[in-house]
Amino acid sequence: MRRGKITNHTDRHHNHSHAGEHHHAHLKCGETVLTVRAHSGLSGDMLVAGLLRIAKLSEDEIDRLLGAILPELTGTLRLTKRKVNQVTGWTATVALPEEHQHRTLRDICTVVSQSGLTDQAKQLAIDAFTLLARAEAAVHDMSPEEVHFHEVGALDSILDICLAAELFTRLAPGRFVVSPLPLADGFVTCAHGVLPVPAPAVLELLDGISVCRFPGDGETITPTAIALLRAFGAVFGGWPDMCVARQALVYGSHDFPNAPNGAIFAFGAAQGSVRMAEGNAMLHVHEKACHP
Repeated sequence: MRRGKITNHTDRHHNHSHAGEHHHAHLKCGETVLTVRAHSGLSGDMLVAGLLRIAKLSEDEIDRLLGAILPELTGTLRLTKRKVNQVTGWTATVALPEEHQHRTLRDICTVVSQSGLTDQAKQLAIDAFTLLARAEAAVHDMSPEEVHFHEVGALDSILDICLAAELFTRLAPGRFVVSPLPLADGFVTCAHGVLPVPAPAVLELLDGISVCRFPGDGETITPTAIALLRAFGAVFGGWPDMCVARQALVYGSHDFPNAPNGAIFAFGAAQGSVRMAEGNAMLHVHEKACHP
């Protein structure tokens, strides 16, 4: 099965070390930092909700962004408040129109290329979709070009990935730090039947990713979320030393009993030259996706 390659690539977002090496990542004073603490996991809609709260966009601005992706997406997403264990957070509420077409990777890349997103956001979105297609292709023993994104699922992925890519580009963090991803046992029900978690596509995308045990059961990480983290060049570790300027608590659609729920997003400036991983190698996973 084909897997993504972990590269030792340097760009304006990051310097990194391979898994198993014991280098320390440093931040320059004043560099911006975005961190996500994924206590109960992460999905595409949770990433969108957190980035929207950090970016502080109005409903009109959100609608303009959605319309720039596809006109039929205008008005399909709203940020709403939600309480879990009496603690208020935010969630992305999405109502998508019915769609009866399947899209290949090439079809989706065409949608992205013809959208009104910035060039950098387009590239991030194409990178994420290519990662998803490669993962699904490996799971089903086919080529990425043969993979089909089905109906509403495809439209939902287009919304999540394209909107997240544009928001991430606008924030332009100098460093993107994510907590180790929580994983649990259990199962998920999908079009292919009842499958163990992590779901097969997630499993394909986990190479080189820092993970930890989660005290619940069921799906905690979705393929869309992990593809976006990889496309955005996330590094994995503890809280970075930073001055928090904006923060958000977001929830997904599923609550886990007797476990911490939600994800925390924080954005701000680095404080001094800081070590983001004491005694542990920082993992950076980045893949430059090939165009279909």
